[in-house]
Amino acid sequence: MTEMTGRLHGFHHIALRAKDFDATVRFYLEGLGLAQTAAWGEGDGRAVMLHAGNGNSLEIFAGGTDAPKPEGAYLHLAFATDDCDVAFQRALAAGAEAQMEPKSLTIPSTPTPLPVRIAFCKGLDGEVIEFFQQTG
Repeated sequence: MTEMTGRLHGFHHIALRAKDFDATVRFYLEGLGLAQTAAWGEGDGRAVMLHAGNGNSLEIFAGGTDAPKPEGAYLHLAFATDDCDVAFQRALAAGAEAQMEPKSLTIPSTPTPLPVRIAFCKGLDGEVIEFFQQTG
């Protein structure tokens, strides 16, 4: 079989434009425990790349506002975790707004149901963050 070129290997990063760059970076570094891997630019041209685990990153750009986001929208950003409750409480302590307290449920998926524990909060720039813990 011939190796296909241009094949996708998963997500590299998701980008977020922050209205308060320093506060947002601090939220993800100190509040959620991500690690900075790169930073560049000045003023509203600043950006950082934060490692979120498993080769995935969150890129944060300065220059955001409270205005609607013309770049489009995603439904939510989900972080895999081994303890949904602890991750949720860390986010709240760092300034996130609770949207849905941690709860356990079973997603009726095919071929087998997926037992999970999930929670949602709103980050400093209005982004919806999910903490996703597979429990079975």
